[in-house]
Amino acid sequence: MSAELAAEIDELLTEYIKDAKLRGKAESTLDTYESYLRYTFKYLDCHPEELGKSELKDFLYHLQKKKDGRRGNKNGVSGKTIDGYFSALSSFYGYLTYEEKLSRNPVSPFQERYLDNDTTSGDEERQLISVSEMAGLVMSVMKTRDKAIILLFAKTGVRRKELIQIDVQDIDWEQQSIRLKPTAKRTNQIVFFDDECGRVLKKWLEIRNEAGPETDALFTNQENERLQRNGVYSVVTKHAENIGLHDPDSDRLTERFTPHCFRHWFTTHLRRSEMKREYIKELRGDKREVDPMETYNHIDREKLRESYLTHIPQLNV
Repeated sequence: MSAELAAEIDELLTEYIKDAKLRGKAESTLDTYESYLRYTFKYLDCHPEELGKSELKDFLYHLQKKKDGRRGNKNGVSGKTIDGYFSALSSFYGYLTYEEKLSRNPVSPFQERYLDNDTTSGDEERQLISVSEMAGLVMSVMKTRDKAIILLFAKTGVRRKELIQIDVQDIDWEQQSIRLKPTAKRTNQIVFFDDECGRVLKKWLEIRNEAGPETDALFTNQENERLQRNGVYSVVTKHAENIGLHDPDSDRLTERFTPHCFRHWFTTHLRRSEMKREYIKELRGDKREVDPMETYNHIDREKLRESYLTHIPQLNV
């Protein structure tokens, strides 16, 4: 790629990222998209204006058959990763079309023809495990920090980013609650935990405090710094793989157990226990529907906490 072409692409990507931030796209998503887009144009060695069917077909074949995949696999990347590349491309070209830099988005019809099929994950439901399987996962973990992470995911349904950002001072031990940091995706910032989760959290805090980290982060890594996204992902998938819940080489969501599966588990089992739907939505922090009457429909926090403690599955760990 020539220096001139690289500079043009850099400028377009910078403008696209600024626009995406205005639209509320998550930083983590944009980091991934930018990485995917830079790889795409480096491989194709063409200006975005020159992208057409033949270039897209060539790139799809490269991803499916040639690009190094997970764990050094030389036979292409997963369907989920391919979806990610083309989602990034479609979003980028949507921006170019909106700004009238291009007259059309060539990626959307290509996605519809070549990617909306059984080779990608599509709308496949995530793996849902039973209460006893979740108990088995927790009990299989010997490392206190990892056990605390898995138990907190299961008992709160928080997202990975939300868990990473928890600081020690965010925990209210008397109310058995945690105040999460504000994010674009969450409304309610308070989540609760029960006694069995609290016991493991306190054991982890003793170990953490003995190490004397300078960070306020609840969960730290071997360097005594805040644990990051990849570290949390590795904790979950490693232990899930050890007991047969996670297949790292599968593209099927039903055969993979990742941090988001806890949110699915949390929601489903609260529903099965017949917890009020509005209470579940509040605990999940879902965005509320736009309703003028919603202003006057406040949920009592103590009643929410009592309902949570009544309905959250007990793992006896």
